[in-house]
Amino acid sequence: QVQLVVSGGGLVQAGGSLRLSCLATVGTIDEYTMGWFRQPPGKEREFVAAISWSGGTTDYKESVKGRFTISRDNAKNTVSLQMNSLRPEDTAAYYCGARAGPPTRKNGDYRWWGRGTQVTVSS
Repeated sequence: QVQLVVSGGGLVQAGGSLRLSCLATVGTIDEYTMGWFRQPPGKEREFVAAISWSGGTTDYKESVKGRFTISRDNAKNTVSLQMNSLRPEDTAAYYCGARAGPPTRKNGDYRWWGRGTQVTVSS
């Protein structure tokens, strides 16, 4: 079991950058795949990026490839999402999830979740 705390959201202009962090405050993440998901206003939660327990495998939503980078530091119990070249359509509440098993894009596959952090990108 892990408890996750998400931080780093905020308001940024289009083209700007933000870095989100997800810290495990209870338990350790080193055995888990970690994923980032987001929920735009009025829409369902969607996959953004995932990283395997070792960091050797990553997966990205097509629209964020080349702009977002997921990384992890198991020693610090942290997974991060570096977001560059942000666009208004990236505006959403961003969530971090953990699962035992390989990376997937289905939010139902992730068992533990942190609370969301709001990212707002102005045009």
